[in-house]
Amino acid sequence: MTSLIHPDSVLIVDFGSQVTQLIARRVREAGVYCEIIPFQSAEEAFHRLQPKAVILSGGPASTTEMESPRAPQIVFDSGLPVLGICYGQMTMCVQLGGKAEGSDHREFGRAFVGVEKASALFDGVWKKGEQHQVWMSHGDRVIELPDGFEVFARSDGAPYAVFGNEERKTYGLMFHPEVVHTPDGARLLSNFVHKIAGLSGDWTMAAYKEQAIEAIRAQVGDGKVICGLSGGVDSSVAALLIHEAVGDQLTCILVDHGLMRKNEAAEVVSMFREHYNIPLVHVDAIDTFVDALEGESDPERKRKTIGRLFIDVFEKEARKIGGAGFLAQGTLYPDVIESVSFTGGPSVTIKSHHNVGGLPERMNMQLVEPLRELFKDEVRELGKELGLPASFIGRHPFPGPGLAIRCPGGITREKLEILREADAIYLDEIRKAGLYDAIWQAFAVLLPVQTVGVMGDGRTYEFVCALRAVTSVDGMTADFYHYDMEFLGRTATRIINEVRGINRVVYDVTSKPPGTIEWE
Repeated sequence: MTSLIHPDSVLIVDFGSQVTQLIARRVREAGVYCEIIPFQSAEEAFHRLQPKAVILSGGPASTTEMESPRAPQIVFDSGLPVLGICYGQMTMCVQLGGKAEGSDHREFGRAFVGVEKASALFDGVWKKGEQHQVWMSHGDRVIELPDGFEVFARSDGAPYAVFGNEERKTYGLMFHPEVVHTPDGARLLSNFVHKIAGLSGDWTMAAYKEQAIEAIRAQVGDGKVICGLSGGVDSSVAALLIHEAVGDQLTCILVDHGLMRKNEAAEVVSMFREHYNIPLVHVDAIDTFVDALEGESDPERKRKTIGRLFIDVFEKEARKIGGAGFLAQGTLYPDVIESVSFTGGPSVTIKSHHNVGGLPERMNMQLVEPLRELFKDEVRELGKELGLPASFIGRHPFPGPGLAIRCPGGITREKLEILREADAIYLDEIRKAGLYDAIWQAFAVLLPVQTVGVMGDGRTYEFVCALRAVTSVDGMTADFYHYDMEFLGRTATRIINEVRGINRVVYDVTSKPPGTIEWE
């Protein structure tokens, strides 16, 4: 779907920082729409978006290196407010005539800046003479400011930790305001978009819903749309939004691939057919998918196999429906970000999303992706606007590849069934304990490891089950949930007693930086 036109928007030029996504989160939390664009295509995006302000992200490069990345010159020539962060600060400085160099005094982690002069950027947050904690991550530093710029704050390793030209509304920060380790960072970013750029902060899900409905109608016209339901929140919200836009021109297809959670297919069919009265085709393709995946251990090949088979099924069903020119799916903004290197971006590929970037030409269909600009928590807000039940909106995320990537190593029907039963018990115990809504995502994993155990009076040689639970807001970062041992003991005992094939349960306490929080 063509990107919506947002009158007040911010362009974030991505130089490859692992926390660029968090800049977008903070800007959107301030009620302002923004998009992250790789620096290579930032000039085209500048003309398309017509932003009211620009933020330059951090990145791993050094301005002292030959052919290190640069911001499009139009960013500085436009007269728009610009905020450079870390590498973004240094390339701004160099491009405007200042100097940066490698430093013997690197700063990584917690640091403190001293405020030397008041600034619109600090309004209501920092005052002259104060010291404030920030999060640094740099080996280079600015040593000479461009003409017309002045210093507002310093740290031990960065004599120009904050500099700017208030008349040009252009500022540079050596630290990362987007991370939680800079306690006042979100307020500094809010000052930039509201007080400096003058943006209103009226970007809401209610407004997005109305704009998206009009965009869907404009794209689809009187054509037919098929939407692939996965059983998760994303595809369900996409389906309801499209149905509100074009009504019975939409037909949903639920591909039952044998990789869903226990009873999930039946629940989705019941909700869409009986509650929403949306045309729904339920395709039993379990044998097709499981046969193709059996014995496959590589997670990327699993994803691509599942994606290819999904396309095959949709093609077949589209021919039955007749004349469907559009395929809808619940692609989210993190999907696009995580796949950005496929489109020439500076970031490291986290995982592939088989339809990001388009469909196979042979399908002769257009993609409709009304959620492509949204983060996970924003999709849930949109679901509320569309009237989805709270119990469904709060459902834990479930990836398209489903149990296939929660079963590392080779897949068999037996292992999938063992995993499905263990996962159902785990979620049941979470609900009984009243913890479901406090956890962003919880699931069981069947490890490709078998261990010797003693159950009763006999030896067993069975699988190890890992339990995972994380807290998150948008799916871009996650921390493990701190269960008490009583809960873990009770859950492990049930799984071992009730699921044949498992004789040991462990709990995963891994935290995740920006990126996938799946187990692969």
